[in-house]
Amino acid sequence: MAKFYITGAFLGLLLLRTGHLYGQPTEEMIREMEALSISGQTEELLSVKLQVEEYYLEKARHNIENYRKSGAALTFVNENGQPLENIRVEINQVTQDFLFGNKLFELILNYPEEKARADEFKERYKALFNFAVFPFFWAADERTASTPEWKKKEDALNWALENRIACKGTPLGWTSPHGTPQWLLDLPEQTATELYKARLYNHVIGYKGKVDTWILVNEPVNTVPWDIALEDKENNNDLRYNIRGYGTSDFAPWVDQSFKWAFEANPDGNYILNEYFTLAIPEIRDRFNDLLEELRKRNTPVSGIGIQGHEPREMWFSPIEVFRTFDLYKEFGLPLHITEFIPQSSGKDITGWRGGTWTEEAQAEFAEQFYTLAFGHPAVASITWWGFTDRRIWLEGGGLLDEEYNPKPVYNRLMKLIKEEWMTKDLNLKTDKNGQVSFRGFYGTYQVVATRRDGTSQTLDIHLKDSETNYWKFALE
Repeated sequence: MAKFYITGAFLGLLLLRTGHLYGQPTEEMIREMEALSISGQTEELLSVKLQVEEYYLEKARHNIENYRKSGAALTFVNENGQPLENIRVEINQVTQDFLFGNKLFELILNYPEEKARADEFKERYKALFNFAVFPFFWAADERTASTPEWKKKEDALNWALENRIACKGTPLGWTSPHGTPQWLLDLPEQTATELYKARLYNHVIGYKGKVDTWILVNEPVNTVPWDIALEDKENNNDLRYNIRGYGTSDFAPWVDQSFKWAFEANPDGNYILNEYFTLAIPEIRDRFNDLLEELRKRNTPVSGIGIQGHEPREMWFSPIEVFRTFDLYKEFGLPLHITEFIPQSSGKDITGWRGGTWTEEAQAEFAEQFYTLAFGHPAVASITWWGFTDRRIWLEGGGLLDEEYNPKPVYNRLMKLIKEEWMTKDLNLKTDKNGQVSFRGFYGTYQVVATRRDGTSQTLDIHLKDSETNYWKFALE
């Protein structure tokens, strides 16, 4: 009886008579899930969790319809301004405004085997992504003082821009050893800081118009402040991530100064503050929130909030915590960017919300769930996967393609979501007596083909945008 009572009471709170979920799970509900877990009722616990997942996915799908799409109307007239009735209008979305991204590091590093298959890599990449991430890790980018290796990125950057792929650089400021080259630490600290300022200026000015989105400061509440990093002449990784004893008042000054320097150099840039563990550890989520609050008080020109998606590295994130994180940070009125998302197919144990093993199918299922939750939250502006192929990948099995560039299930699953379900295509309409057609579509650019009754046609371009009227009137030639 006790077993049935716990399960039934919990589900009773979640389900309407129709069987649909309502209301966000409360702390009491979460505690009851924990009780099921402790009691060993794994099958019933999974059933409950699937119900919770479906609630959040339904909420996300509802938001997608409401926030990622808009109504649009087109009117067609002749040269005299008279409406044209029964014009056949074909409408197809060409690009998306939402940013679906990935690293483009492989095209920059020029490994012989990757270089030989670069065309294959590029085709798979541009078929799915409209947002590319370029590496600007200071220690790797400028191994010797005053000799930054900018030329390495040039070909890949030009390819991305030619293919209408927006570009982001990461990171400019970071107190990890990756962000402080050894030669910098051998200089007087004031000189090192001046060179850091020059680095910000050089990059945001030098790449303006090509790379305008930057992870400006990375991991600000999980690594030590700038002045502490400069005192560590050995570039000790353990020391750099030991932030015990430091608080918002220690982190805020160098972060604030970094953003103000970048904004001063290029006020048109898009500057993101990026952090990890926020999806998984409430304490760190709150610590990052405290920093954001302090930066708001200082009028720091932060233009985006980055949420890394890979820590803990084997975790299936709870949908409750995912939405809780998004809802917390949306209060700043800044776009949220999901960065460095990389679920895996490594065969390791899944931790966190789900159990089991990280297989290719588990990787695909979690990716579909997480992408839906993120795209289904109106504050989120981009999602970036952190690695394209399993050939050279940060986490084993984290690629979307295998080592031979064959699509894994996750690639196909994301392709269906991003390029089919979340794009508006193959609309065939006819104008009414007022010469008008209307439709509802995802934000982005469209190609419109208007065909007259005599068979002649005209191709037009429109851009369906958020918070705009989205009405067009065309005089057909």
